[in-house]
Order: sequence, then C-alpha cells, then structure tokens
Amino acid sequence: MLHDKAQHILVVDDDDAVRLLLRECFEFEGFKVSEARDGDELAAHLAADAPDLITLDLKLGGENGLELARKIRETRNVPIVMITGKSDTIDRVVGLELGADDYIGKPFHVREVLARVRAVLRRYQFAPSMADAVPAPVAAGERYAFGDWFLDLPRRELKSSGGTVQDLTTAEFNMLEMFVKRSARVLSRDNIMDLLKGHEWSPYDRSIDALVVRVRRKIEPDPDVPRMIKTVRGVGYVFAAEVRRV
Repeated sequence: MLHDKAQHILVVDDDDAVRLLLRECFEFEGFKVSEARDGDELAAHLAADAPDLITLDLKLGGENGLELARKIRETRNVPIVMITGKSDTIDRVVGLELGADDYIGKPFHVREVLARVRAVLRRYQFAPSMADAVPAPVAAGERYAFGDWFLDLPRRELKSSGGTVQDLTTAEFNMLEMFVKRSARVLSRDNIMDLLKGHEWSPYDRSIDALVVRVRRKIEPDPDVPRMIKTVRGVGYVFAAEVRRV
C-alpha cells in the first residue's frame, strides 16, 4: 500500500484483456482500480468519484480518446496517462498538448506503466500551488535580441525585427524567458521543472515537451527543424541561438 488511503486509478480501455492486465498490475501494488469501456462509463465514474489518475486509450471503439482527454481537462486537474496502440507522432503531440501527462504505446511492459504512473502521481503530489508562486523581479529595461526576435521582459512582449508582436501564452513567455537567460546551457527536464515551478501550467516532463513544441512554432523559421531550441537526446534542451542584451 502506497498510502494510508489507496490511490484510485481509473482505467479506460475498450479491450477487456488490457483492462484486466492493468487492474491486476495496479491492485497488486496497492492501488484502488475502476474500469471504463467507453466515454459514457468514464463520465459515470467521474460523476460518482474523483480518481487520482486516469489511464486512457486513444481509440475507444468509435470514440476519440483525444476528445475525451480535452473534455476531462476542461473540468478537472486529474493526471492523464495515455496508453494506446496509436504510434503516430501527431496523435502523441496533440495528446500532450490537450493535457495528457504521459504517453505510453502498446505493446507495453506493466512495470514501465507502473513506474510512469507513480512518477506522474508524485509530481502532482508535490507540484506547488499557484498561491505560492511569486513572480521574479525584472530589471528595468531588461530586453534581449536573438534571431529575428526581441524579447521585452518588462512589457512581457515578443516582437519580430519588423515590429510584429507575437502572441504568447504566459507559460510560453515564461519558458522563452528561461531559455533566453540561459542560452547555450543544456537544461534537463528536471532543471526546467525547477525553474518554472509555481506557474499555472502543470510542470510535468511530458507537458514540458508539448510546451517546447508550441514555443518552437512561435519562434522557429521551421519548427520541424529547430535551430534555436534544440533537443539534446537523453538529456533535455538547449537554447542555441545567439542572445544579446539590448
């Protein structure tokens, strides 16, 4: 048993064998487990109880798991781990952007699923609340130039050299500021989580990957071949653009 009160996992999959496999795995480790075969059963479980984590298949008969994930995320801050046979990169990225905290492809090893589920639960348990977030002071006139962009921290504004303002969400701006201030430094996902903790987005490793994708789309000439925010395989990311104070 992990806690005095067993943590509750809701397994959503239309494959009876997969649900049984996950149920036996989780229950053996002391979790409470519920099962749902489709969106209706998922909704019924959510109305009756509040699970601590949901595992969700992307393809539930004729239903779209991505749409179910979107609906869950609109109303609940519950961890979602997608476990699916779909391996398309687009589905993976869309799933993460919709709020999934991890993505595991079938076939899978139950020990890997268990390890990832535990990691996501720990991150939710220790994530700082927004009430504890204190914005870092920004020096007057603190502005940076890189590539074709100018980042104005006091104004919280990103402009192109032609004067066009690029819209950024709070999370996107915070990540870009973090990278610009630490250019040429390789940052692991743990580093990024520590640096961005306290903001309104869920600072989990897979959410970081999705956020990097969104920032790349805003600043890279070709997001599919990034030249500014580069992936360091097995480690994390590095901001490779030349940065200067202006």
